[in-house]
Amino acid sequence: MIALKPIRPLALAALCLVPALAAAAEIDGGRLSVLWGVPFAGILLSIALLPMVAPLFWHHHFGKLVLGWSLAFLLPFGAVFGAQAAAAQFVHALVAEYLPFVILLSALFTVAGGIYIRGNLHGTPALNAGILALGAVLASFMGTTGASMLLIRPLIRANDNRRHVAHVVVFFIFIVSNAGGSLTPLGDPPLFLGFLKGVDFFWTVRHIFPETLLLVGVLLALFFALDSWYLRQPGELERRDPTPDSPPAALGFDGKINFVLLLAVVALVLMSGMWQSGVQWTIAGTPVGLPGLVRDLGLISVTLVSLAVTPAKVHADNQFGWGPMQEVAKLFAGIFLTIVPVIAMLKAGVNGPFGAIVSAVTGPDGQPQPAMYFWASGVLSSFLDNAPTYLVFFNTAGGDVATLMSTYASTLAAISAGSVFMGANTYIGNAPNLMVKAIAEDRGVKMPSFFGYMLWSCGILVPLFIAMTFIFF
Repeated sequence: MIALKPIRPLALAALCLVPALAAAAEIDGGRLSVLWGVPFAGILLSIALLPMVAPLFWHHHFGKLVLGWSLAFLLPFGAVFGAQAAAAQFVHALVAEYLPFVILLSALFTVAGGIYIRGNLHGTPALNAGILALGAVLASFMGTTGASMLLIRPLIRANDNRRHVAHVVVFFIFIVSNAGGSLTPLGDPPLFLGFLKGVDFFWTVRHIFPETLLLVGVLLALFFALDSWYLRQPGELERRDPTPDSPPAALGFDGKINFVLLLAVVALVLMSGMWQSGVQWTIAGTPVGLPGLVRDLGLISVTLVSLAVTPAKVHADNQFGWGPMQEVAKLFAGIFLTIVPVIAMLKAGVNGPFGAIVSAVTGPDGQPQPAMYFWASGVLSSFLDNAPTYLVFFNTAGGDVATLMSTYASTLAAISAGSVFMGANTYIGNAPNLMVKAIAEDRGVKMPSFFGYMLWSCGILVPLFIAMTFIFF
């Protein structure tokens, strides 16, 4: 269903070594040099630079580049620590991290792609801001990925007669793909990990709601002002609206069965977090629990059911295709593998190469500094996987959930807000960011480059984060 050509050679190599593995030992990040982070940095720079300087080469060969950077980590690691250790890390990244990620993303992509919103939506500033506001609400209940996949297509279609659409998608990533998912554990993976650690389900609503309201409110106001300015520019509506006379209120849904399947996806994710089971299997040293296995098999079933029951016309109307999913799957295959030593170095705390970062979040009196936790977790979540980053700082702050929810509530709020909000700083800060970008480009929207997008985030988000630091942390 999804082509993952870059990881096939690695998978074959790992399978040859699997029988010899007894356990997937944790990497001692304190023993690693920062040079082990070069392949990860190489993937990031490739994503950032090559679409600008060599777009045709990138379009045709990005999978091969991902494979090259992956091997640049895996082969030297095997030479230094042994083939068994390298294979164990590969299998762990594949089984424990990548496959659950891509299975969930595929299910949401497929189910949301089977829902077509009928009617002539006109991309006015009011309608666009309304869709962004709706997405912000939905994101905390169906996840940032689910809300993003559901709403990005009708939003792009509503603006198909506008000259400037990129800013609409950029604000969509800011609000729907990130900030909106900050209120419940269903919204974003870091908060779900906190929930599994014992953080109350509604704790984030009680402690991060003012921050979320400020961020989303200001972003919506800025977007409305900017979109209104664009709409007033000569030639903004120069492309003819294919359905100018249809009433914008004549709305409806095709593929309604996918709403039921969307609820099934949410239920499966919740089940995997709340179901405690001692049944598990070990694959090359990586434990696979029964709840996670049931979740993944259930998500695959939901994906297949959606493909089977969704009418072909709905997919055609949605211009549904696997291109965006393939791109994200290939890129994150390399990211999940090359990020392994970087996360290990962070987990080593003050004894690791990134000890200065970990030390910076604690004051001279030994007390945590919420402002520093906000920025440390946020900046790292902009470039690394925000879920393990959240766990690193959760444990750095003591790891005692009862204390963090009470005495150090401001610290836990800072970690949570930083991990979720600042995922919007780059295209790779959160999975739906890159997915939304890929879908938009597939629809002909000229999106900013990696650094071009960061100009937007640095110019709009960073000043807001600075203000939030003084107001809340």
